[in-house]
Amino acid sequence: MQKKNDNFLDKIVKKDYNNELEKVLEKKYFDENVKSILLSILYKIEAAYAYYKKVKQNVETKEEFIENIIKNIQENCDEIKLVKPHSEESEIIGDRTFLVEKNKKRIICYQIERKLLYCISKISKKEKIVKDDYFLLNRTLSNLINVGNNINTVEPLRDFNGYSWTTIPREIESIEHNLVYQDLILLVGNQFLNNWINNHEFIIDYMELFKNRLEENYGEKNEAEFIGILGQLSVVLEAKFDKKVKEKILKMKQEIEKKLEDIQDNKKFVERITEEKRKLAKEIRRIDETINNKEMLQKEYEKRNKELPLEEKIFSIRILSNLMTEEREGKIEKIEKLNDVLTPKNFVKYKKELNKKEKYLKLVDTNDLQGKIDELKLQLQKLFIECFFIKVEKSESKQEILKRIYEFRYYCLLPYSQETTIWQIQELEEEIEKIGKILLEKAHKLKVIEVFSKNKEIDYQLLKGIFHIRSINLEEISLKLIKEKNKFFIQLFDGKSFEEKIEMEVIENINKKDLEIRLGKKVKIFN
Repeated sequence: MQKKNDNFLDKIVKKDYNNELEKVLEKKYFDENVKSILLSILYKIEAAYAYYKKVKQNVETKEEFIENIIKNIQENCDEIKLVKPHSEESEIIGDRTFLVEKNKKRIICYQIERKLLYCISKISKKEKIVKDDYFLLNRTLSNLINVGNNINTVEPLRDFNGYSWTTIPREIESIEHNLVYQDLILLVGNQFLNNWINNHEFIIDYMELFKNRLEENYGEKNEAEFIGILGQLSVVLEAKFDKKVKEKILKMKQEIEKKLEDIQDNKKFVERITEEKRKLAKEIRRIDETINNKEMLQKEYEKRNKELPLEEKIFSIRILSNLMTEEREGKIEKIEKLNDVLTPKNFVKYKKELNKKEKYLKLVDTNDLQGKIDELKLQLQKLFIECFFIKVEKSESKQEILKRIYEFRYYCLLPYSQETTIWQIQELEEEIEKIGKILLEKAHKLKVIEVFSKNKEIDYQLLKGIFHIRSINLEEISLKLIKEKNKFFIQLFDGKSFEEKIEMEVIENINKKDLEIRLGKKVKIFN
């Protein structure tokens, strides 16, 4: 009876979501094809969300997830245009699959559901979620987190269909952005990241809150190293995906190197500071003249919009005026900082800041950008696993350990590249095994999982498959150990369905006395 009531309630909820979206769509000038696809996206997410939540654990509720999509459509999408590849209409997006114009609240996209959902997530984002105080990272880390969140939003639609979980790496916009964002979810939580991304009170320094949370949970050393590698990775990823940004960074590098060179000669240094202040003062005067002259302001408006890409064009002259006022304040602030630099105390601090900036800028000055990305990506994963180990150590209850097992299984199956997942990366093998063993040790102690062998190495070999299997519900997994021609094989079952047969790694002197299960008998893994 209870099951029938649950099904009835599910239907009511589904109807309410559709009605809510339809009310929003009634006020939009979308064609019927767009409305149909939006309703289809909502229906598929609703059907798959329970499996998505079970697999991933650290997610918002289905209600929050769907309501956020509807809100984004309502507030940020005035026009959605779906186009077919190689059609005349698709020429506006060139060789891309979509175009998002935030200032016009317009999306132009191929007729692909996951692409459209990605665009809906993207159009709602603020350009900067990291304060300008963090040199270069204000842009690069903002983009890394925003893009990661966009990919994350598509996941329940992309990888879940209501009965299975399948990840196709080529359907992920960026393997690296996704991997890093999932690292962050597992370390600081989905809710924290959503609060950061959706924060409208820029007075709150979420970067500082992020650092504090990492330090509190994983220690000062791990926090400092993680932030350092994360920042570097965000810079090289930005340079990879945006050639114009790479050119700007290389230009900034030359400027910083010139400043560091000037510091060696005090006279030249003072002359350069004086010249820089003079230029800033001249720019401030030009801004004042432009803002107070309608004709000059109109010309400036046309000039800037001609140079800017579609998604960054300035919406009105009033917005340009406000923007130039902010630029003026920034230049005044720079003059004040330059005055401070000339004092002996601040000179030392200034030199340190230049060296710190140069460290980030030098990353991009390479002919093998992808090689640098791969190097930093691996470093970050090793550090992530070290932090996750601490998280597992702190988990004491049965519920916490079961959640850690699901989280670790999810992490192990994350795409590391187009061809491999995390658990297949040889350089991470030792770290992954260390986590797997402590999880099993705690799971046995709390009676979450049956003990299959008193020999810890054999037990791990028997059970490590739970961290690689794509079954939705791990609690339903069973195991059978069979022996064929002096070799041992492990069979995993999801309910009654046979999942896979794996040969056990060679372990010397294994015999029946080492086992807590009978050969050939199917046994449930979880209690």
